[in-house]
Amino acid sequence: MRLPRTASATAASLAALTTLLAPTAAHAVSSGPAPQRNAPGDTITLPARDALAALTVQDEDRTGYSRTLFRHWIDADRDGCSTRAEVLLEEAVTAPEQGPNCALSGGAWYSPYDDTAFTQARALDIDHLVPLAESWDSGASAWTPAERQAYANDLDDPRALIAVSAASNRSKSDQDPATWQPPAEGYRCTYATDWIAVKTRWDLAVDLAEQAALTQVLDGCPDTVIEVIRAR
Repeated sequence: MRLPRTASATAASLAALTTLLAPTAAHAVSSGPAPQRNAPGDTITLPARDALAALTVQDEDRTGYSRTLFRHWIDADRDGCSTRAEVLLEEAVTAPEQGPNCALSGGAWYSPYDDTAFTQARALDIDHLVPLAESWDSGASAWTPAERQAYANDLDDPRALIAVSAASNRSKSDQDPATWQPPAEGYRCTYATDWIAVKTRWDLAVDLAEQAALTQVLDGCPDTVIEVIRAR
């Protein structure tokens, strides 16, 4: 079951990431605080700028990437609807009719990337907000196949997958915010904060150009608090 999309996180306490004191083998007393990694299932609530600053910064590496390494559009709950169909059903402005094998007819959708409305499901792509190739570059190359499948079909966070026009999705391809921004300028703040939320949820890194581009976008945005549940 796909959870409903929220426009923004509710106000919450802006707690810093917890720390612990860890003794070293060479000293009988603590050598100082060391950061504690968040675990799967933990909730992280931070201003978007702080969440961005908390992400690991490292160069990207696409060595070995193949889209087939991310099994996607599965039917996780075995209700006859694939991940693609689940997103279309959840994000429909006007609900489509659902036929055998989850065939969808009618309905209406809105593509926020390019501020465009659609009345045919086949005109839409389901975009991985942080593309599969980008996730590989940023840490998913070290994941298990099960983790990559979970990422590719993430219905538990409504920011991860989004129904958009095929044209905008294919224009974006596997680019990050350093080289691609949504044509609809009014959506760019949401796009940046959602990008940071997905990377935080999945413990993915950013590169320097990506970090700079996101910082530049956030500089023109209202202060926004993001809340995510860590997936890994």
